[in-house]
Amino acid sequence: MKALWIILGLMLPTFAAAQVPVYVGSDQCKECHEAEAAEWSQSHHALAWTDVEDGHVVADFNGTQFDHDGMSVRFSDDGELRARVTEKDGVSNDHTVHSVVGIEPLQQYLFETQPGQLQSFDVVWDTEENRWFHLYPDQDLPPDDGLHWTGPYKNWNARCAECHATGFDKNYDAGTRSYASTQAEIGVGCEACHGPGSAHIDWTNGQGGSPDLTEYGFTMEWGAGQTEAEIQQCAGCHSRREAHGDGNPLPGTAYHDAYNLAVLRPGLYHPDGQILDEVYVYGSFLQSRMYAQGVGCMDCHEPHSAMLKAEGNGLCTQCHSGAGNDRFPTLARGEYDTSAHHNHPDGSAGAQCKSCHMIERVYMGVDGRRDHSFRVPRPDLALGQDACTDCHTDQNQSWAAAQIADWFPESSHRGPHYGTVFNAAVTGQAEGPSALLGIAGDQTQPGIVRATAAYLLQNYGSAEVAAQTAGLLSDQDPLVRANAVVLQRSAELRDQIERLEPLLSDPLLNVRIAVAKELLTIPQQALTAGQQSKAGQAMAEWQDAIANRLDFPETHMVLGGMALTFRNAPAAERAFREVIQLDPQRAEAWPILVQLVQLNSGTEAALDVLSQGLDRVPDHPDLLQLQRQLIR
Repeated sequence: MKALWIILGLMLPTFAAAQVPVYVGSDQCKECHEAEAAEWSQSHHALAWTDVEDGHVVADFNGTQFDHDGMSVRFSDDGELRARVTEKDGVSNDHTVHSVVGIEPLQQYLFETQPGQLQSFDVVWDTEENRWFHLYPDQDLPPDDGLHWTGPYKNWNARCAECHATGFDKNYDAGTRSYASTQAEIGVGCEACHGPGSAHIDWTNGQGGSPDLTEYGFTMEWGAGQTEAEIQQCAGCHSRREAHGDGNPLPGTAYHDAYNLAVLRPGLYHPDGQILDEVYVYGSFLQSRMYAQGVGCMDCHEPHSAMLKAEGNGLCTQCHSGAGNDRFPTLARGEYDTSAHHNHPDGSAGAQCKSCHMIERVYMGVDGRRDHSFRVPRPDLALGQDACTDCHTDQNQSWAAAQIADWFPESSHRGPHYGTVFNAAVTGQAEGPSALLGIAGDQTQPGIVRATAAYLLQNYGSAEVAAQTAGLLSDQDPLVRANAVVLQRSAELRDQIERLEPLLSDPLLNVRIAVAKELLTIPQQALTAGQQSKAGQAMAEWQDAIANRLDFPETHMVLGGMALTFRNAPAAERAFREVIQLDPQRAEAWPILVQLVQLNSGTEAALDVLSQGLDRVPDHPDLLQLQRQLIR
């Protein structure tokens, strides 16, 4: 990795690491915090990852068998929990259960397929129906597929462990493609949220504190006035994002110093921002009026048990009632838990606040997740999904819109919505960038909505758009700043440098990395010595982030693209070879690799790689075209 940066001619400064407390384990907390520990011990956090011997296994390993699409699994318990897996190709292997993931509504099991390497098995236990089932029953996943349970996308170390462990470090060795991962504790322990506890123990013993820590010796402060920090701490795991570090950031780390949050892009969200894929709450919550008015996670969720603070509509009527809540003075007081508001029979599913304002989608086969944007149903937008037709499946959106208009004829909630603009942009029906520009600059819109508008504006790149969005580079929302950076790619070189330079000193890492990506293609001679120094530091930070993801095939796609930018064909070939080594079905990598091999080693070598590619991704049109060209 370092060699690549040297090839690109970039200096790599080094930085001293700050002294931080060390992890001591949740058991150290129980003596003084007995009630909190008792609540936590049975929580989904505590049981997010457990050892087999901890006694939380709920599946039937007593000789049960599961068959699916040509593969079969025989589960057994001879003192150790085992699974004999016969794959579609007829090859059988015995696996011992290494550890256990979760407790309900499903439980998953990990196998150690190589020393230190844990893989998430796709056959899991449904705790409600008491049955084995396959997480991806509609996918054809032979053993050599990257999406097979033994492949890189189901690797626990890389894809899951950081949110199921405390003090986790992945420690991937790209040279040997092996892991030496460590953690202070499996499961989401006390220190996963509060920070390492050694300095807190010192505080209890009367030792002096540190100005870098809270009054009680932690890296993360909870309580009054900390709502935004608390939300960001929860969001580290409860969001769809790309991590910049090698494991858990220290609790208290600003979210945008540790992650790149996915905006409301196609495939993850519907155009109106409702959940589509598994996006883990934060991106939805940022869209909500509740977030804008200072509501936080702990207003609804108990911090230690992670349970809801009240059952049913009682949770919502903590605030949405005639009494209201003095913490939120802008909230209109009124009676909402009545048929006059919800227009459904009292006690019915339709009378539940969540049925209309938090649509549910099922992930991992049986796990229902609620949309946390807390929105008013808008079937009138006709964007394909709404709470009304979720339940009334025999009706359409026109019917639902008419019903709502009849119930609430004076509603102020039927005005223009960013969803119609995003839908037009995504489907190619937009008449230019003006509507997106309007949303990107509208300070009344949620930051994630404005950042999404900036993201979608990439398809309208021009010097004019770059000039019109230059103000977004100084926006108070770091997500807006980060997504606005790429729009300067179409500006004149002098303007691009002038506009992006201040962001090299942005207080948040994710913004600086966004700038580093754009400066990669700017000639060094176009920068002053001071600019080169700042750019070098940002590049080094980006390098560190990339180095932490070398077990991701998509990372090597990026590295290959960077090498091509600098016309380094040998480095590009190595990167794309690593892509197909990690994921042989990565179709877009094969044509590029064939062409690079031809350039570096000649036609005969390229034909050999082409043959391998067609074995992995048969009938790929680009490979077939290359085949016709190479055998002339």
